[in-house]
Amino acid sequence: MTDELPDRLSVNPESPFYNEELIERHIGVRFKGEEKTNVEEYCISEGWVRVAAGKAVDRHGNPLTILLKGEVEVWFKESGE
Repeated sequence: MTDELPDRLSVNPESPFYNEELIERHIGVRFKGEEKTNVEEYCISEGWVRVAAGKAVDRHGNPLTILLKGEVEVWFKESGE
């Protein structure tokens, strides 16, 4: 497995950008300098993250999300973080 993170990654198994192996390695996401723990999807090159909008869900039971634009940084978290 590579230590390089993809430009775009999603936690939704139905997304074409889903990668279970990478998600299991615990990826950290920093958006505009602040670490986020509720990121559903990110794209580094386009500069956006998609975060859950509270506890609201759509008619299929998926969380409603909000697209936020800004600087995105990602990294592999160490086991102790």
